Amino acid sequence: GGGFLLTENEEIIFDKKIFADDAKNILAAMNRWQDITINYYTGRRWFVEAIDKRVQFEMDITSATAEVESFNKLLSENILPNKIMVICEPPTCEEMERELGKKFPTLNVVRSAPYLLEIMDKGVSKATGIEILLKHYGFTVDEAIAFGDNYNDTEMLKLIPQSVAMANAPDAVKKLAATVTDSNEDSGIYTYLVKAGVRSEEHTSELQSRSD
Repeated sequence: GGGFLLTENEEIIFDKKIFADDAKNILAAMNRWQDITINYYTGRRWFVEAIDKRVQFEMDITSATAEVESFNKLLSENILPNKIMVICEPPTCEEMERELGKKFPTLNVVRSAPYLLEIMDKGVSKATGIEILLKHYGFTVDEAIAFGDNYNDTEMLKLIPQSVAMANAPDAVKKLAATVTDSNEDSGIYTYLVKAGVRSEEHTSELQSRSD
């Protein structure tokens, strides 16, 4: 989400944590909702308080491994999160985004999918992360392409002139992009890159694999 940036050589170039009080208070505020799964990300580490079916699903599709630990213990040891992510049913996700966003103005509370809610410091977004990466590598926004498919991509799509929304994105997100490509399930990134002349047909298998 832009709160923790690494180079390919594992050099940390940005590491913005949620303040301890904010993390403690928003975790406590979540107690009013039932049937939610909270994920706590700090650096490359992913913590949960229990391995449920949602966590197992995330581990299966990402090949990452969640560690089981009390969030209160992490906070007491000053192991602060870059991001807190909640997995829940879409109506609950929408309600939490609305209510927690109002209650915690110092945090960026946004859905990244109908069932995913991401929480970071207010100054953190994909746009801020991209700006830092571009500066680090000496590129400008005009030399970048941004692909997005949900509400957490809005700042990024506004920042990058060559912005592309996926066909599966909400209509409000599509309106922010310069163009729309096929869905993520139909090799939308590959399709756009070929049409834009960034890659030729000879890269089909490699790009389709990455896009999928």
